[in-house]
Amino acid sequence: MSDTGATPRAIVPLAIVFEGGLLVLALGLGWLLDTPALATLRLTWQAAGWGVLATAPPLLLMWWLVRTTWAPIRRLNHEIEHTVVPLFAGSTPLQLAAVALAAGLGEEALFRGVLQGALAGWLGPLTGLALASLLFGLAHLITPAYAILAGALGVYLGALAIYSGNLLVPILAHALYDCAALMYWTRKRPATE
Repeated sequence: MSDTGATPRAIVPLAIVFEGGLLVLALGLGWLLDTPALATLRLTWQAAGWGVLATAPPLLLMWWLVRTTWAPIRRLNHEIEHTVVPLFAGSTPLQLAAVALAAGLGEEALFRGVLQGALAGWLGPLTGLALASLLFGLAHLITPAYAILAGALGVYLGALAIYSGNLLVPILAHALYDCAALMYWTRKRPATE
């Protein structure tokens, strides 16, 4: 068990409330900045299909990350195994999917829907993408390597939002990736010390 004090039973509702709180924050901040968080969200089968397909590159990256011997990534994997995984150990697949869906919706509404949208309006689309991705990376500062990887994922998700013109694409890609990652890490055999 990690030293965070949270138990597996308590972390799932807490994570859902936190990620859902990001959606509420996005809605409020979007209203203040006149950049509605869900303005580009359209529920279409085409966007859903693109969102599912867009999950493949981050999953391939994760596949490489869990197999590499590069020291910064090995440290990151160790940190995930010993800090994050114990928090979600014993969670059901449905619980992990709920956390992932809340994260995909809340984080994408905030970082791509509001921040990237507002920054792009003020500074241009590429600068908006870069700054929103930087903020996304900093929001995931577990280790420097994790922040860099999260920032790179932010660029990818932001590019999906720009290219597709539909927030559903990055929401689904984010949620499905998080779900797969959570299920992989909580189901994998304990690492040998």
